[in-house]
Amino acid sequence: MVDPKNPGAVDEIIHLGDFWDEGKMRSTKQEVLQCNARVGRLFKIAYNQLAEARVIKDELDSYLEEATNRARVNEIAGEIIKSLLKEAPVQHEKEPKTRRLFATAFTPGGQCHHLETILQNVRKLYLVTGDATSIASHVVGAAAEAARKNGLDTSVFHCPLVPDNVDLVVIPQLEYAVMKDIPGIDFKPQDVPSIKKIKLYNLNEYLDDSILTLYDNEIKSAQKRLSAAIERAISYIARAKEEHDLLETYYVPAMNFEAVNAKREETLARVLKYAETSGN
Repeated sequence: MVDPKNPGAVDEIIHLGDFWDEGKMRSTKQEVLQCNARVGRLFKIAYNQLAEARVIKDELDSYLEEATNRARVNEIAGEIIKSLLKEAPVQHEKEPKTRRLFATAFTPGGQCHHLETILQNVRKLYLVTGDATSIASHVVGAAAEAARKNGLDTSVFHCPLVPDNVDLVVIPQLEYAVMKDIPGIDFKPQDVPSIKKIKLYNLNEYLDDSILTLYDNEIKSAQKRLSAAIERAISYIARAKEEHDLLETYYVPAMNFEAVNAKREETLARVLKYAETSGN
């Protein structure tokens, strides 16, 4: 359930149930109940697969983190921060704003993103690559925190599988961004027209080959299991969508779309009126 936090004064819920034919809905009651139950079950299986993927990723990260020279990685983080903030204005008159979002998402169509849009006003990109993705997230997160401490507004994009990890930070005032190479997506930052310069940092240079060799079988196994768990999760999300599409076939014939459209126009008019009176 989602309830308004400040009903009437600030928030309001528009109930589309006012615009359907209850008689038609009751005639397909059992089908609707079965579909809803099936959708819930499929999503639960998908979430269980993602939970399994998270455990496997933690295992994989543990091998790669052990092999990483953290001192050199911290040096790289410091270099990025120094370059990033070299000419940045410092302000402490007001608290900087931080928007937190997700960089990618697991959808019925696979792992999707809109990075071209997110980066459309970025001129310079610091790109951190390497197999140790959690370490790369540490570098990006450190840059985001340094920008915030300098009083700069930031848009911080997190990893959907490990929400504490930072995949990307955009600093609008500087038109700069720091990003890690995100596994599972097809994206080439050089294809973004606004980006004029890409500074690349490959953290694989700071991996100890002897430790990688020691855990070679475990690393390969974890990589294979991680990929399989994510693929299974996406397949169940896709099946849940198919079931939800079937569910909609029971609702569509019962909806009064003329009334829905009228409500939409009425709501839009109210929003525009609020915008005029508030000056925003």
